[in-house]
Amino acid sequence: MAHTVKILKIDSLTHDVKRITTEKPEGYAFSPGQATEVAINQEGYREEKRPFTFTSLPADEHLEFTIKSYHDHDGMTHKIDSLVEGDEFIIDDAWGAIEYKGKGTFIAGGAGVTPFIAILRDLKAKDQLEGNQLLFSNKTEKDVIMETDFEKMLGQSFLSTLTRENTAGHEHGRIDMSFLKDHINDFAQHFYVCGPDKMVKDINELLKQLGAKADALVFEQ
Repeated sequence: MAHTVKILKIDSLTHDVKRITTEKPEGYAFSPGQATEVAINQEGYREEKRPFTFTSLPADEHLEFTIKSYHDHDGMTHKIDSLVEGDEFIIDDAWGAIEYKGKGTFIAGGAGVTPFIAILRDLKAKDQLEGNQLLFSNKTEKDVIMETDFEKMLGQSFLSTLTRENTAGHEHGRIDMSFLKDHINDFAQHFYVCGPDKMVKDINELLKQLGAKADALVFEQ
């Protein structure tokens, strides 16, 4: 079922990521980690749907999306970057396979962290964050979404790594076999993986080689 929602607030989080707060349809429901198909309620864009994750909590009064814009082509996110308060989205019902199944390690690449934002916020609200950690890979320091928020929530259980910069306060390098061995001491836990398709596939394969069970890997199929 399609719903038209007005954009209420837009905040810049990084040079290419915005937090967009919208109206919430009455009775609209989703679980932390889920997404919906989003279109822009403007001529030429109403049929251009893209999946975006809710970064608000189910009980919140409004919906919130954290969206990275890609300006290398004239696509949907390029257009979203030019929207203003008062513009409208068209959203469908919620869907998604990423949900919290128990304590574990969250591994994200770039905008792939968005499904984990609501999950971690939900765990914090329930005082159940302890025992979870986040490994977050980005190209450069300026690309790290919500770094301060993750540090406050997770403390030492938040680890940022940069692939194209060697910057204080961050690890340097990709999340590969040696990185996983260095930063994870229990491969019997749950693993939540989200990012570019190749990254998800490669990390899932490495985790299985290190002893993780296939049914303990949570990712968007």
